[in-house]
Parts: sequence; structure tokens; C-alpha cells
Amino acid sequence: MERKKVVVLGSTGSIGQNTLSVARENSDKVQIVGLAAGKNLNLLIRQIREFRPGMVSMSDEDSASLLREMFPELVVFSGPEGATHLVEEAPARVVVAAISGMVGLKPIAAAIRRHMDVALANKEALVAAGRLLMNLASEHGANILPVDSEHSAIWQALQGRRIGEVRRVILTASGGPFFGLCREDLAQVTVDAALSHPTWSMGGKISIDSATLMNKGLEVIEAHHLFSLPYEKIEVLVHPESIVHSFVEFIDGSQLAQCSDPDMRVPIQYALSYPKRWPSTWVKNSFAGSRFSFYEPDLATFGCLSLALEAGKSGDYHTVVLNAANEEAVRAFLAGHISFVAIEGIVRNALHAAVPVKLNELEDVFVADEKARAVARKFIESKGGA
Repeated sequence: MERKKVVVLGSTGSIGQNTLSVARENSDKVQIVGLAAGKNLNLLIRQIREFRPGMVSMSDEDSASLLREMFPELVVFSGPEGATHLVEEAPARVVVAAISGMVGLKPIAAAIRRHMDVALANKEALVAAGRLLMNLASEHGANILPVDSEHSAIWQALQGRRIGEVRRVILTASGGPFFGLCREDLAQVTVDAALSHPTWSMGGKISIDSATLMNKGLEVIEAHHLFSLPYEKIEVLVHPESIVHSFVEFIDGSQLAQCSDPDMRVPIQYALSYPKRWPSTWVKNSFAGSRFSFYEPDLATFGCLSLALEAGKSGDYHTVVLNAANEEAVRAFLAGHISFVAIEGIVRNALHAAVPVKLNELEDVFVADEKARAVARKFIESKGGA
């Protein structure tokens, strides 16, 4: 059997490392032909030595120069367009898109144009450009394979079933590190506390989004695009145990849920193995004596979820603003420039200041994104989210 040739974008991040763990355990089925990283040079060097890809990309120019000296046989791309050039040149069948943020949009679009399947772990690209990306994938015959555990759960539950038979889907949320707290409690939240997720080990941006529940709002928008579902059919429940990854409820009242121990290698492997399933030994799924609890989300305390739902229903331009303002606000919080509760205020103010324009092509998304970031930065500088 010919091995699947895979490019991993964001190989030194949490999803990227988990992807390489899957590749390591399935070396007879997966061949890593390309890796893209940001600034973690030492880890990328170790990955190159283990997986021996033919091409890599490093956003840091000095690190890329060092790689060219160390591995003269390696094709090394660099700079902000490096990951896109890697995707355009690599002999891959699947691209795992694990670069966080809007910087992942261009390489994802490049992969689609090359008719590659995209194992999508980048929320922001689909939130900001979901309609355009899904249309592009349809045009080029590329599959968008969800890697997020929640969307993978829905995808698996829908196998062999018609979307017209779906009454609703229910995305589960862990609730983050501050589940059960009131708004007054959140005023004193520190960066370290916000990064301490109770069940998942993730990067900084997604950890903060989980703490604000913005992450779940972004996932609702993703689900809308991935499964062509109206927002009225997408709901959220808080499930602190993070074992039930999502439900699909059908028109006859039956529900299908995908369950497993919280381990990102499960949905990553399914995206790589699809339409087959490969054996694994990562999770034990011993639920005897376990409690499965579910709660309605506290929208009054965690207003970012409400903002995301409103933006999704308002249309494309509003989700661009939502995503851009949130990225800027999270960056400012991680740098200690604003408080945790100010993230919501920055996003709300940016949405209120938005003047919608039509998004006809991907370039329009980038223009709208930069304008929204400029607005958000002004609110951050003036503490306009407090």
C-alpha cells in the first residue's frame, strides 16, 4: 500500500506534534514530505532528522538560513509566504493545517487549489473565509477534513446519513478553567490561570479562547460552513468531562454521540485515515464509574460566545471582524496590556464599529481583516474594552 504523503503546517505546535505522533505510529501508512514551523528551530531540527521531509518552511529568516547550512539537500522556504510556497511545491496528498490564526488562510487556499485534502485544525481561516473556502474546495474537488474533536465527532456521526435528516447538532464545551465563576471573579484572572486548561493541552491562543468560550463560538461558525447547517440547528452544551465530543440529533429524536478520552490524536488519525480507520492504542476509554454532566453555557458571564453567534448570523464580514479583533485582543492579554474581561469588550466594540462590505474573493478577506485589526488596536490602546 502506498503511503499517504502529508505536509504538516505548524509542526512544532500542539496539533502538529500530535500529528507527527500519529505519523510515527503509522509509518507504514504515512510519509511526511513537508513541515512548516514558526520560530521553534530546535524542535523543527529534531523533526527533520526523524521524519526526513524533502521540504520545510521556517518563518524566521535567520533560522531558515541555518537550516540550509545544516541540511544542504533540503528545500527550505522562509518568510511570511514560506508555508504557502511549501504547499505549492510539496508532492503531498494531504495538508494538515495546524497553523493558528489568519496566517493559515493562504496556504490552506493553496492546498485546495492543488486539489489536496485539507485536515483542518485552523479555526480562524474557516471563520473568516468559510463561504469562500468551501466554494473553492467544491470547485477544485478538495475535501475539508475536520480535525477539531467536536467537528470530527459530528462528521463521524453523519457518515452515511443525509443532512436533511438532522434536527440539530450539539457542540460540547469543556467550559474552560473558569467554568462556574461569575463575571466579578473574572476581573482578577491572570494569564497563567487562563492558560491552565482542565482537560486539553493546547497552544496559548486557543487556550485563552477556551477560557473566554470564544473558541466554542468560532466552532459554531465552523460547523455552519462545514456541514451546511443553519445557525438555528447548532447548539452548545458545557460538558466538563470532555468525553462526549459532540452530538447529532436526527428528526426522529435519536441522538448519535462520538465519545473517547480527550486525546487529539484520535480525530487527527481519523482525518488522515479517512475513509478507513486505523488501529491505535492511545486511549483506554474506561468509563466505569464516570460521570457525564451537561450544562447550558453561561452567556451572561462568557459574552464572547454570544458575540460569535451574533456575528455568524450577521454574515461574512462580521465574522472577519470577530476573528481579527479577538486575535488582537488575545495577543494584548497575553502580553499583559489588557485584562481578561477586556477581551470581550474589545471584540464587541470592534463589531459595533464595523461597516460591512461585500467579500467576493479571498483578497477581500485580507483587506477586511487588516482594517478590523487596526480598529481593534485602537480600542486596545485606549483600553476601549474595559
